[in-house]
Amino acid sequence: MDRSERDIESHETPAQRLDRNWAELIQELRVTQTGIQVLTGFLLTVPFSHRFASLTTLQRDLYLGVLTGAVLSTALIMTPGACHRMLFRRGKRPWLVATANRFALAGLGMIALTTGGVAFLVFDITAGLPAGIVAGVVAWVVFVLLWVVFPLVRPRSEKVDQPGPAPARRG
Repeated sequence: MDRSERDIESHETPAQRLDRNWAELIQELRVTQTGIQVLTGFLLTVPFSHRFASLTTLQRDLYLGVLTGAVLSTALIMTPGACHRMLFRRGKRPWLVATANRFALAGLGMIALTTGGVAFLVFDITAGLPAGIVAGVVAWVVFVLLWVVFPLVRPRSEKVDQPGPAPARRG
């Protein structure tokens, strides 16, 4: 946690911190949700294309795997919103924020696996199995580097921009 985050948290009540954490998480999930829903929708149309019948057994199995991954990703990413709706105004915000974070992380992991699988499938169909393997592995490596390694290895000495003073309110 950098200094600006500590400054913000030191002036928050526990309820305000929970509200902020929930709002940040939901905003992140909105972005993710759109992407996985588009991918899922696309994958649902694939069996209706004329080339689907010519897929090899491996390609058909991989398709079913990535479709399953897309559906699971959609479910995981949408679960926090469904849980919130079921528990609205029941005083479960601490549990909801912690649980929603776990579902979001699981959903992101499933999205990375699914997207790498889609890259594998598309390259396999269009350029052959070796290209599919390379594309899938490269996609998974990129996701791990950008989503896991990069955020965890930010140099501690890196200077973070500090927010400026809040603008004066008129009124």
